[in-house]
Amino acid sequence: MSFFGDLRDVLQGPRFRRLFGTRVVAQFADGVYQAGLAGYVFFTPERHTTAAEVAVAFAVLLLPFSVVGPFAGVFIDRWSRRQVLAVSALAKAVLAACTAALVAAGSDGPLFLATALCLLSVNRFFLAALSAALPHVVPREKLMMANAVTPTCGTFAVFLGAGAGAGLRLLGGEGGGGTALILLGAAAAFVASSLAALTLGRRELGPGTGDRAGMRAAVRGVTAGLADGARHIWARRPARSGLATIAGMRFVFGLSTLITLLLYNNTFTGGGVAGLAGFSVALAASGAGFFLGAVATPWAAARVGTDAWMAGLLALGAAALLAFGLPFSPALFPLAAFALGVVAQGVKVSVDTLVQRHVDDAFRGRVFSVYDMLFNAAFVVAAAVAALVVPPSGVSAAAVAAMAAICALMSAGWTARARAVRAAGAPAHTGGDRHSAQGEKTEMSFESRNSTSN
Repeated sequence: MSFFGDLRDVLQGPRFRRLFGTRVVAQFADGVYQAGLAGYVFFTPERHTTAAEVAVAFAVLLLPFSVVGPFAGVFIDRWSRRQVLAVSALAKAVLAACTAALVAAGSDGPLFLATALCLLSVNRFFLAALSAALPHVVPREKLMMANAVTPTCGTFAVFLGAGAGAGLRLLGGEGGGGTALILLGAAAAFVASSLAALTLGRRELGPGTGDRAGMRAAVRGVTAGLADGARHIWARRPARSGLATIAGMRFVFGLSTLITLLLYNNTFTGGGVAGLAGFSVALAASGAGFFLGAVATPWAAARVGTDAWMAGLLALGAAALLAFGLPFSPALFPLAAFALGVVAQGVKVSVDTLVQRHVDDAFRGRVFSVYDMLFNAAFVVAAAVAALVVPPSGVSAAAVAAMAAICALMSAGWTARARAVRAAGAPAHTGGDRHSAQGEKTEMSFESRNSTSN
């Protein structure tokens, strides 16, 4: 089935449509907000021109995600997820308006960064709630399809939002006033997302068995709650293997993003508007790759199995990095970005489905908080590594070769697993939406037999 056919299929459910609208409007707002920040923080001339400076900026923006993650899980598993979505979106609207006021006043210091940090931290609640809520609005057999179309549409909404942000900059100009106008536009879109969430019933998105009485104790014991989520993942091999792969892929993507940023700011262009334009082309290529990865994944996983499909994707990533990344050519680099987009989105769709299928609903909030922590911590680690090994020019053959090696090693791991599952008797399509009940039993038996060796 085509991407648009899959989208039409899942959109037939009215509850899915409402959750989908909440996501798309919010991620459009995210794109507008990020467009304002990107021009203001990264591509202002003579600002963040070294790997260390860019790494610090990424760390400031992403590390709080990992701190907030465990708290998000505790609340998402106990509060109405509809309320989490509505309140989080409204809080982001207020923080975006505050950021706009600070920019208009010429403030770009600690208070500005703290406000942006708060907004991005609140986003952890929002995104984790979206992931935990999805199984409540689509049937189990359509989860792979829903995981393909919803994040991909969200990604395109981000790109559309970024384009809208660029249009607002044309209206407002290059100075602080233009940035403030963009951020106010984001605030308005966040309000619209909050209103969209309120079209869902208060209890429609779960949790099914939230323990409100134990919430205070859970907040005090956040570390224990996070450990519960990690143990829940560890006991389910497909989920833990998937999360390990996501962490590795996110490391590769983070390192490549920082290198791309430096290349377009310091090597391919002279920075400023030209650098931002070039970087935007690479992002657009990556976005096109996300789309292709999402379209291909449900179809391919249903036919060759999730394990084999991820192995192939990761092998593609290794080859593309060597072929299109190592020359460090402005003509070839967007091709590398496109290929990594295909790999990253294809792997993410597959892993999202593995995790959702193999964890209990009562743990989904905590599990996806662990997921988010790994997702962002791996990016920060990549930025820290880049600060040590990547020069200001962004040209580092060793870093590109290392990224290719990581993809190749992960590909080998999933290839071995695919062969083992086939040898145990599971059908090739076990990982897809059309897998049989017998296939599920065979793979579960395979997991059980191998659990003692992990």
